[in-house]
Amino acid sequence: MTANLLDLIFLNGRSHSVWLDKPVEDELLRQAYDLAKMGPTSLNGCPMRITFVKSLEAKAKLKPCLDEGNMAKTMAAPVTAIIAYDLEFYERLPELFPYKDVRSWFVGKERYSQETAFRNGTLQGAYFMLAARSLGLDCGPMSGFNNGAVDQAFFADTSIRSNFLCNLGYGDSSKLFPRSPRLLFDEICKIL
Repeated sequence: MTANLLDLIFLNGRSHSVWLDKPVEDELLRQAYDLAKMGPTSLNGCPMRITFVKSLEAKAKLKPCLDEGNMAKTMAAPVTAIIAYDLEFYERLPELFPYKDVRSWFVGKERYSQETAFRNGTLQGAYFMLAARSLGLDCGPMSGFNNGAVDQAFFADTSIRSNFLCNLGYGDSSKLFPRSPRLLFDEICKIL
């Protein structure tokens, strides 16, 4: 990876809350997903599902689901991605992992399926944010919303459940807080 890409994705990438009035093209969202889908998941299960909230109608549907502190920034963001996961991801396993019957490992095992979908959907959500950053988009991930309300508004009568939200667009860097500290390797890591 070149130093510029590492800077873009990790070292200079920040969580944004204030957005420039610049639209995000659908093709860019498609490109970000096409990069993110290549990240590894258990058994290539690919449980992440994304709903891109862009229209005024969709934003109006999302607004009552948000915590007060997240309303203004989310309504101002060009796009809000609802990063979700499919509890019945295993129905696609015969296609996605055709080497062995692994679908049967999940059918009727609700807790195991939920844990697997959530874990791998979260991984894919992180891949998506890194892909979006690599394409020049800024991200503002958050969990300050009512998952049940989002699920009812956007995924009623489906096996899809919301995980987290991620505002996308072009952030106003002049409105960023100073970068918060991170924990050092020796503080949290062990090599055994």
